[in-house]
This record gives sequence, structure tokens and C-alpha cells, in this order.
Amino acid sequence: MLSSSDQTSAPVEAAVVLPAALHARPAGQLARTAMGFGCSMWLEHAGRSVNPASVLAVMGLGAVAGATVTVRAEGPEAERAVAELAHILRTAE
Repeated sequence: MLSSSDQTSAPVEAAVVLPAALHARPAGQLARTAMGFGCSMWLEHAGRSVNPASVLAVMGLGAVAGATVTVRAEGPEAERAVAELAHILRTAE
């Protein structure tokens, strides 16, 4: 039998309209948070997809205030990962 930490979930996603651009501080928060999860995660904007564990990749998305960024995750903890990354994006200053 699988333990809850071994189970995988269906892909999870959330779209977030940014209150501020993804500059160094929110990109760093995203990266630190993303590294704490054992699932595959992506941030998507304007046809590009990046791993949120990379500060430079997140900043390279070029997402500005008012842009929509989609958070996707798949695997163990996907729901929690999407919720936490989406929260960071929604509260970015």
C-alpha cells in the first residue's frame, strides 16, 4: 500500500493575476518555496514555461503587474505546492 507521501496526484493548476512584476524578491520567495516540494512544478506566462525553483528563470518570464501567470504541479504535494506558489504570486510586492 502507498503512503500518502508516495501517492501522486493529477496535475493541479492555478492562474494568478500579478499585483506586481516578478522581480528579485518574489522570484527568490518562489524559488525557496518550490525547492521544498517533492513534485514537478512550472510557471507559465506568454507561451513560456519555467521551473519556479530558478530565480533567474522566474525573472526571465518577464511577467509584469497585471499579467496572468499559471502555476502547474504534478506529483506528491502538487495541490499544496500550487496553493503556496499562487499565494506568493498573489501577494508579491
